[in-house]
Amino acid sequence: MNAPLPPNANQLAGLLEVQRAAFLADMLPSAAARRERLQRLHALVADNEEAILAAIDADFGGRARQEMVLTELFIVRSAIRQQRRKLGRWMRERRVATPLHMLPGSSALMPQPLGVVGNIVPWNYPCQLALVPAAAALAAGNRVMLKPSELTPAFARLLAQLAAQYFSPAELAVVEGGVEVSREFAALPFDHLVFTGSTAVGRQVAVAAARNLTPVTLELGGKSPAIIDTSCDLAQAAPRLTFGKLFNAGQTCVAPDYALVPRARVADFVREVSAAAAAMYPHFAGNAQYTSIISERHHARLQQLVREAQGQGATALSLGPADEAQATDGGRRMAPVLLLDVTPEMAVMREEIFGPLLPVVPYDTLQEAIAFINARERPLALYWFGQDRRHCDQVLRSTISGGVTVNDALWHAAQENLPFGGVGASGTGAYHGEHGFLAFSKQKPIYRQARLNGFGLFRPPYGRVFDTLADFLKRHL
Repeated sequence: MNAPLPPNANQLAGLLEVQRAAFLADMLPSAAARRERLQRLHALVADNEEAILAAIDADFGGRARQEMVLTELFIVRSAIRQQRRKLGRWMRERRVATPLHMLPGSSALMPQPLGVVGNIVPWNYPCQLALVPAAAALAAGNRVMLKPSELTPAFARLLAQLAAQYFSPAELAVVEGGVEVSREFAALPFDHLVFTGSTAVGRQVAVAAARNLTPVTLELGGKSPAIIDTSCDLAQAAPRLTFGKLFNAGQTCVAPDYALVPRARVADFVREVSAAAAAMYPHFAGNAQYTSIISERHHARLQQLVREAQGQGATALSLGPADEAQATDGGRRMAPVLLLDVTPEMAVMREEIFGPLLPVVPYDTLQEAIAFINARERPLALYWFGQDRRHCDQVLRSTISGGVTVNDALWHAAQENLPFGGVGASGTGAYHGEHGFLAFSKQKPIYRQARLNGFGLFRPPYGRVFDTLADFLKRHL
């Protein structure tokens, strides 16, 4: 079925008003209502797994099925199950301590939905990054509008059809269209807006949202480092790092973007990573377990990064068979490349790579590696590999990043009990699990005054009693 014509600004605004009116008619949905919506979202995925996998595979021109099962199906269903199971506890009004001078009143926080949440979805994990935030927003009692990426049109069309089948437009709606629709979408006066994508586009989204004072959760990217410590067991670390780099062909916002390696161990690192890549992917051309680059434009950009680095003195080591080189089977599968002798001025060291290229940066001291990281914008993820706990603690204390996995890669982002989000140029705000529920809720502070209290003593006309009380509070509190 052909996609409908993209909506114009008036149609988008009209859809937002439909959702806002529905929210105002039920501003605090019951736990039962929220669980029922989450159950429908779970059914949307569970009933249509094969169609979802086929659509994403078509958009990529070849996406590893096993990767999709893990990231697009399991993570989504796991998140929804957790939301449904823990929703009742998260929704409860929570008593908080009341200071002595405010007694005998009481204080509490009441979670309240924000209203309508918009989500601009990226192409790299189109199902997960549409539905995990949607689950959190629905659990918090909101209405949801989704704008999938124009680079995944088959999945966007399918999601729009499924959303219309399982939800009313007043609950959850999907908006299709290109870049112009995304711009109009970002400019809508949502009660909260989520964007996942590049830092450059994230800045534009933040500016558009600021015109409406719309709060934003920006999940961006940046250059996430992997530190190989002098105490690292390379035979153990190399497969873990290589998996993190080559999962989804490196098209992951938390993929290791470059490796900081002790200068004396660079040759050993190259050997171990090469062996790990060969063990996981004996070949890349036509390998259904290795994902394609999303588009010709992105594929060409990655090849250009390699050529430019080589032109400026870098050494490129392909991890694929010699006859595969950088391009593979005439499609968009790209054999991984290690880049040695890189310099900070090279584009591959300035831009987020988002593909199967791994620059290797040698260092002499741990403090030098830390200084290298801190001289750059704060990354979305950081990875440390080693056995020396003191070195690990030094890195954790001395760097700032969105999240960290120690002695592995990617996995902190799959932990529902940890907030997922960036810092600085890698993003603002976070979600996952209860953190997502809180992100899309207002924790309304409530102070309940007791029938009998002494606050009348603070009302005018002021005199000696007020002065005595004020002096007492000043001296004792």
